[in-house]
Amino acid sequence: MLTRSRRETVTFKHAFRIKGIERELPAGAYEVVTDEELIEGLSFPCFRRVATMIMVPAASPHHQSVEMISISSVDLADAQQADAVASR
Repeated sequence: MLTRSRRETVTFKHAFRIKGIERELPAGAYEVVTDEELIEGLSFPCFRRVATMIMVPAASPHHQSVEMISISSVDLADAQQADAVASR
């Protein structure tokens, strides 16, 4: 099965929380990786999301390390929406 990964940078203007991560994350730019797989049997290429991960600073005392944490794309969108509302 063919899979692909997309990377994007998401910026938060305020400290935020995402369901599934037990701590508050600081404002800043975060790399988000989305894995998708090809839906076979169609007459055109179509992919479905199978995983979304965010790269975050590691919890204390490992501040110089980075963790890749699996999250829901819906929870990420909710956090982005909350950040946009807080900016108003």
